[in-house]
Amino acid sequence: MIRNGHDAVDSSKKLTPGTKRTVRVWCDGCYDMVHYGHSNQLRQARAMGDYLVVGVHNDEEIAKHKGPPVFTQEERYKMVQAIKWVDEIVAGAPYVTALETLDKYNCDFCVHGNDITLTVDGRDTYEEVKKAGRYRECKRTQGVSTTDLVGRMLLMTKAHHSSRELPSEYREYTDSFGKCPRSHSPWTGVSQFLQTSQKIIQFASGKEPKPGDTIIYVAGAFDLFHIGHVAFLEKVYQLAERPYIIAGLHFDQEVNHYKGKNYPIMNVHERTLSVLACRYVAEVVIGAPYAVTANLLDHFKEPKRRGIFRQIDSGNDLTTDLIVQRIIKNRLEYEARNQKKEARELAVLEAIKKREAMPEGAAVQVESPCEA
Repeated sequence: MIRNGHDAVDSSKKLTPGTKRTVRVWCDGCYDMVHYGHSNQLRQARAMGDYLVVGVHNDEEIAKHKGPPVFTQEERYKMVQAIKWVDEIVAGAPYVTALETLDKYNCDFCVHGNDITLTVDGRDTYEEVKKAGRYRECKRTQGVSTTDLVGRMLLMTKAHHSSRELPSEYREYTDSFGKCPRSHSPWTGVSQFLQTSQKIIQFASGKEPKPGDTIIYVAGAFDLFHIGHVAFLEKVYQLAERPYIIAGLHFDQEVNHYKGKNYPIMNVHERTLSVLACRYVAEVVIGAPYAVTANLLDHFKEPKRRGIFRQIDSGNDLTTDLIVQRIIKNRLEYEARNQKKEARELAVLEAIKKREAMPEGAAVQVESPCEA
């Protein structure tokens, strides 16, 4: 069992040592197919201040600079708002981060991972705030990316269920999925995720239920943790005045038994972090049984009376299957998007190398080697 920091979103109780004012932090991004990598970035950003404001780009901006998003802007807004380290979201935030935006929302600085984000013309989206000294960097989470998740859906492999070395056929596919044919960018790639106790502690850091809390148990695969899950958990959270939600996660083999194909798309370690990042969940049980037994209820000190099961309509019909269908339907567009993204990254890397090798003040032209 892992207890979650479900009340960690109260930023009013925390002040930076030595200061009398709240330090406001800005993050922005597409947050498409939100996964624990996004959540970990926001966790790190929140730790740098007292209040986290997250700007989420709209569909039009993403399509212009990157290509079609998997999720709609409304779905992405709700997903980011459900992450427990987020205090406020800004819908339709500009793709290029400007000082004007930071000032508008009273943010001291912005935080981004140690990769690079480029506009459609190959410009660093954080160039202005970097020059002004209002940019901070956090570590990028290894072992997860939207590219990797899309590849798992299309390949229909079960390789990601294993903690052992990934088989050669999986590596061959993921290494070529949507990649620029000439080379590989260090920021657009696939690497194996390795769960650690430290990462779980960072995501959990929670508390035990208090007297008067209503303990509610839910269970499932929670695969590709998405807005359908969030809508369901929010409805469950509203069932009591002081809810304490325990989420049971089925093991990969169990999910594969009742779902088939290559499900779950995310393995149990990845799903654990995704659920722990949700503000509505207080505790996670890794490897929960498919059937809820009396022993399980006793373990959580639940009432022994029967008739305690409730069925909740989330009001959202999105499922993991529908997400996979979206990906398959738009496969060529996503592959083209990844190729263009990596081409721009490679062009920037080449420009940096040329700049370092040339005399000071010399101009360097940026060209995308495999841009359409």
